Amino acid sequence: MNPFYTESSNLLLLCSHLRSSSGPPSRESVLLNKRVLYLKGEKLLTYLSDRPKKWPKKFPKIEDRLEATEVARQLLQHNLLLRAVKKEKGILQPVQSKDFEEDGLYVWVYEGDQTMSNVLTAVLILGFLACVCFPIWPSVLKVWVWYLSVTLLLGIIGICVVRGLVFIVFWILGRDFWILPNLFDESLGVAESFVPLYTFQKSSGSLIFRACILSLIAISIHWAISQPTEFDGMISAQRDFLDDLYSGNLLSDMSQQGKEDIDKPRMKSLDDLLQELDESDEEEAGESVIDHLMEEDEREGKGEEL
Repeated sequence: MNPFYTESSNLLLLCSHLRSSSGPPSRESVLLNKRVLYLKGEKLLTYLSDRPKKWPKKFPKIEDRLEATEVARQLLQHNLLLRAVKKEKGILQPVQSKDFEEDGLYVWVYEGDQTMSNVLTAVLILGFLACVCFPIWPSVLKVWVWYLSVTLLLGIIGICVVRGLVFIVFWILGRDFWILPNLFDESLGVAESFVPLYTFQKSSGSLIFRACILSLIAISIHWAISQPTEFDGMISAQRDFLDDLYSGNLLSDMSQQGKEDIDKPRMKSLDDLLQELDESDEEEAGESVIDHLMEEDEREGKGEEL
C-alpha cells in the first residue's frame, strides 16, 4: 500500500472527498439515537479501486481491490469509519471490529468541515426568530411572504399534475415514464430526492385497462371541444380563483378594520373597562327612569278610569 494513505492528514483529505457528492453513495440511518450516514463495504472498495473521473489528482493511484481494502482498513483504524450491523429496520448497532469486510456496513464517523453546518444552523435560528416576530413585520413583507407561499404551493401542485399527465400518456403506450421518481420518497435526503431526473421502463399494466383509460381521456377531450361554454366557464373560474388567491381575498372573511387592527393587542385596557362600566350604569339608570315613567302613566290611566 502506498505510504500516502497511512498518514492521518491524508486520510482526512480522502474522507472529505468520499463524503462529498462525488464519493460513493451513502444512506441515512439511526445509530445510538443519532442520525448517521452509512455505506456498504463493497461499494467503497469498488469506488476506490475503479478510480472515477472526479478522482483528485493529488491522491496516488490505488492499484487493485486488495490495496483498496488496506486503505479502507486504515480508515477504520483511525476511527474515521465504524463497523455496524442492522438491528432492525432503520436502526444500526455498532460493532467493535477493526477488520474490513466487503459485506459489512460502515458508518461515517468523520463529519468533515462543519462551517456550512454552522451557517445553516444560524440561518435556521434566525428564520425561527423571524417567524416568531411575524406580527410586527411591515405589511409589505407580509404581502410578499403570502405571494411566495402561494407560488410555492402552486408550483408543487403543478409539478404533481405534470408528472401525473406525462405518466398516464406514456403508460397508455406501454411504458412507465416518471419525472423525478424519488421526489416524495421520505427515506431519502433533499439532494437524493431529485436524482435521477427521470426513469423510463416497460410497463406491466393490462392492455384492457389502458384502453379504458384512453377512452376516458378521449371522452374528456371531446367534452371540452363540444362544450366550449362550460369549459370556458371553468377556465374563467380558475383564473378568478388565482386572482383571489394572490390578492389575499381567501385569507378570511373579517372586515377591513379587523385586518388593519390584526396586530393590535386584543386585551382591553383599564380605561376601556371603566368606560364600559360607566356606559352600562348609564343604560341601567336610563332603563329605571323609563320604567318609573311607565308606571306613573299606568297609575294616571287607572285614576282617570275611576
